[in-house]
Amino acid sequence: MATDIAMDVPATAAPETRPRSWTRRLPLIIGGILVIALATWGVRRFLYGRNHVSTDNAQVDGHITAIAPRIPGFIDRVLVEENQHVKVGDTLVVLDQRDLANRLEQAEAELRNAEAAAGARSTAGRSTAGQAQAQLQATRAEAASAQASIAAAEASYRQASADYERYKGLAASKIIPAQQLDAALSARDAAAANLEAARRQAAAAGSQVSASGAAVRAADARLAAARAAVDNARLQLSYTTLLAPDDGIVAKRNAEPGALVQVGQNLLSLVPEESIWVTANLKETQLDKVQVGDAAEFTVDGYPGRTFRGKVESLSPATGARFSLLPPDNATGNFTKVVQRVPVRIAVDNTADPGHPLRPGMSVEVTITTR
Repeated sequence: MATDIAMDVPATAAPETRPRSWTRRLPLIIGGILVIALATWGVRRFLYGRNHVSTDNAQVDGHITAIAPRIPGFIDRVLVEENQHVKVGDTLVVLDQRDLANRLEQAEAELRNAEAAAGARSTAGRSTAGQAQAQLQATRAEAASAQASIAAAEASYRQASADYERYKGLAASKIIPAQQLDAALSARDAAAANLEAARRQAAAAGSQVSASGAAVRAADARLAAARAAVDNARLQLSYTTLLAPDDGIVAKRNAEPGALVQVGQNLLSLVPEESIWVTANLKETQLDKVQVGDAAEFTVDGYPGRTFRGKVESLSPATGARFSLLPPDNATGNFTKVVQRVPVRIAVDNTADPGHPLRPGMSVEVTITTR
């Protein structure tokens, strides 16, 4: 009986020592695995961090165009609704055109009067003489006639002078009576007076030609001013129609028919569909290796699991704090050193994805692969 008991004790004790030894080693094994995993993860993060820069302080940006009128007036029609897609050149808003249309008609009437006064070139390419040009031509004809009158008066004066000299010699020889000599003298004096009158008339005609030329130039100036007034009236009339400057989506519509709007008042906004980019605000300590052309990847919070790609397009020349409404002044004495952030613009490789459209203002997480 005792022998059986002694023989049974080793048989039951041996299996109990093995599990206890394995249990004592299990925490060491798990700890070793964790240490190896953490070391591997740390090495990978270290190697990854040497060639990558990441930030979640980033968002999608785009050129959002504010549609505003150039002239004041009342809104006649609004042809778009919010979230509507429009193409470049589509009509968005139309202002009341009646006043400007009347101004255009008045300017065109004044232009026709100016053309009648100064003369204008017809559609056939020939010039039509106006009142000022006709007056100039008449005064030029009068000046030419006055010059001809001077030539005739000079000829008459020379003839009368020659007759007087000839009669003077004949009268001295008693060949002709003194009365005939007196008549020749009177004829010479009359010819001299006619010559002087013709010269004065020619001078007056020349002055009239100068005055008519000045009138023609004044009429041409009035014609140019009338044409400029017509062009300006047409331009003002064109401002009543607000067109889409680019393709995009209408947003934040503030225009309603019948409302009075002022110059520069925001009627609606046009958000682009493709001309967008990502602005990543990197810390100044992260810019050491970032260069233009570096590849970038980013994810959008609104599209989990979707990865977009792009490249660094440019770096801001100043920190974001410099462009804030109230830039900090470190000379006030309340200086606290804060790591500044510099905006980095990232061009998106492909924005034409109808299933995942990028909208300005979306939050993204950016990772830049540095060289």
